[in-house]
Amino acid sequence: MSIALTGLALLATAFAGWRAWRRLRYFLHLFQLEGYKPREYGGWIGTHRHVVLRRSHLAGLALLALGAAATAFRWPAWIWLLVMAGWPVAFASSRLYRSTQPKKPLAYTARMKRLLTTAVILTAVPAAVGAMLGLERGAPSGWLPYLAGLWLADLGAPLWVLLAGYLMRPVEARIQAGFKRQARRTLARRPDLTVIGITGSYGKTSTKFIIAEILRQRYSVLASPGSYNTPMGLCLVINTMLKPEHQILVLEYGIRYRGDIQELTAIAAPDVAVVTTVGVAHLETMGSIENIALEKGDLVRYARPGATVVLNVDNPHVAAMAGEATGRVWRVALEAEADITARDIRYGPDGTSFLVRDDTGTEHRFTTRLLGRHNILNILLGVAVGRAFGLRLRQIAYAVARVQPVEHRLQLRREGAITIIDDAFNSNPVGARNAVEILGHFDTGRRVIVTPGMVELGARQAEENRILGTHIACHADLAVLVGPEQTRPIREGLIEAGFPEDRIRTVGSLFEAQEVLQTYLRPGDVVLYENDLPDQYDES
Repeated sequence: MSIALTGLALLATAFAGWRAWRRLRYFLHLFQLEGYKPREYGGWIGTHRHVVLRRSHLAGLALLALGAAATAFRWPAWIWLLVMAGWPVAFASSRLYRSTQPKKPLAYTARMKRLLTTAVILTAVPAAVGAMLGLERGAPSGWLPYLAGLWLADLGAPLWVLLAGYLMRPVEARIQAGFKRQARRTLARRPDLTVIGITGSYGKTSTKFIIAEILRQRYSVLASPGSYNTPMGLCLVINTMLKPEHQILVLEYGIRYRGDIQELTAIAAPDVAVVTTVGVAHLETMGSIENIALEKGDLVRYARPGATVVLNVDNPHVAAMAGEATGRVWRVALEAEADITARDIRYGPDGTSFLVRDDTGTEHRFTTRLLGRHNILNILLGVAVGRAFGLRLRQIAYAVARVQPVEHRLQLRREGAITIIDDAFNSNPVGARNAVEILGHFDTGRRVIVTPGMVELGARQAEENRILGTHIACHADLAVLVGPEQTRPIREGLIEAGFPEDRIRTVGSLFEAQEVLQTYLRPGDVVLYENDLPDQYDES
């Protein structure tokens, strides 16, 4: 009997260890997706309690209760055989934590490895305590604390990750402080370098690459890759990518909380500050549009003394920032009076063309492969920066014609006979409406939108998604909604606008959406992928 119990105990330990590792890795991935921020991670856990307490935990609790009864009432030892045999069955039968491949896999960075090590140690504590108590008691009653320790180690996985995050905060803060000091020293040794900083609720990345392409007509330019817009992102660019030959450094400054811009400008205060727009992106964490405007305005306030400022004055919140500037202000607009404006906008199969008028009154026709009216504004911001550096409109227009769409941001491509509009990386109310309107311009076949809607819009999230639904109804022939709960307001907006319900498909994940498209699409159809939420929003 004791040999059988020992064998089953080893099997139970193996299954418990496998499951604990799987859960730990799952929650570590979520912690990474939430930017290593305990508050965001805790908020996610609070709204997804079903992933914390699983059926296997209830089954394990029932087995522990049976073992406790066997100990208390001195039942025969074969009862423990049932408990031990049931333990691996309970863990092995548990539903897997992710039914689809993650869009962004867990990255085992140096920071993640430190966090993982700490979390593993914390996970091992209840298991080790249970094992010691079990050894003190001896068999068979000692099996109870041993199994209870394994159960707690598995159940507490989300807590161990959270505790590890808090425990590692001082360590990470010290490491990050070192990277920031290094970045500041690097820039201090480069007084000849011009730093251009870009912020805005949306349009930062596209504007960054437009500006970089324009200035490369005359200068050696380094632009941060992708969306490197956090303190560590800036430090990585400055510490590892900046070379002595670079004359201009173009950075973007992202926000989620009040004070983020001040932290970023403490690393790299810009000589040229560009503000694209103020909108509802990150309303959930910022609290109000006024707070977002204040935070974005900090780029102007904390820029270098006498810094050049470039503003999209079609946005009233951005226009108001001109009063904070200590240097030359360049205003751009499509509607308002400004230094740089555009008119006579024409859309064609080869892209968009428009007349640009600069601060001297000179006009020149521009062409671009970029889609959408908002990208014309982004180009005008680039024109203003180019003019501030002394480039002529003709030179700037040549550069703009060469600008390629940023990957996953209104990127047009072909997949066989199907046209794809890939706007998966960034969705906000203005950008989403622009993308849907662009979809409506296509007449080669049926127009399909695949979207999970928009997030991080706070109290306005449901209403903005409902409005998006009414907009989709005017321009699409089929709507594939990803995530039943997340897209409920979009569905309501579609139906409210009279969109046929039989042309609405609701799926749990992007992978399921692809299956729908495979059965629906035919040559000539156009598909707009509007936003692609991170894995933590997956409802599959």
